[in-house]
Amino acid sequence: MASSRRHDPDRRDRMVEAAIRVVDTHGIAGLSHRRVAAEADVPLGSTTYHFASREDLLVAALRRISERWLTGVDDWERALPSDADLARALARLVEESLTGGRARTRLEYELYLAALRHDAVRPVAAHCVDGLTAVLRRRTPDDATARALAALTDGLTLQLLLTGRVPAPGELRALLEPLVGAT
Repeated sequence: MASSRRHDPDRRDRMVEAAIRVVDTHGIAGLSHRRVAAEADVPLGSTTYHFASREDLLVAALRRISERWLTGVDDWERALPSDADLARALARLVEESLTGGRARTRLEYELYLAALRHDAVRPVAAHCVDGLTAVLRRRTPDDATARALAALTDGLTLQLLLTGRVPAPGELRALLEPLVGAT
């Protein structure tokens, strides 16, 4: 039952978090104002007040997820020693996203791939791609190498997520090394 909070400065934030949980449970197709309102314990009118369309909910959810992910990637890169083996570190990052955080990674990619069908989501997804490239650029000699590493890392993660295949030891590093070796 929706609670009656007159002054509720965190309401919009709770609705975004609720939208993320709804997508996690029901998928993109299951995202609706009604489900978000129920999940956030707010009146239905609050969701339509803050998010005019279902697509607005989707954009807000992806924006939140991508901000968290980019912060995590940035923290990961900053924690690497200056002489870190980038191929090994990226391989480990991919492996960890598929072992410890597979459900979270599935949700991130589901929202990310929503950009294929939802024009309003594309700028958020593009920002995520550009953000990963910018982080990798700090470790590579040029933009092209950073962009190629971002694309390969994304592609590997998505393929492994889709197939459920566990890469052989050293396999990911061997795939990443030719690009990193150019650095």
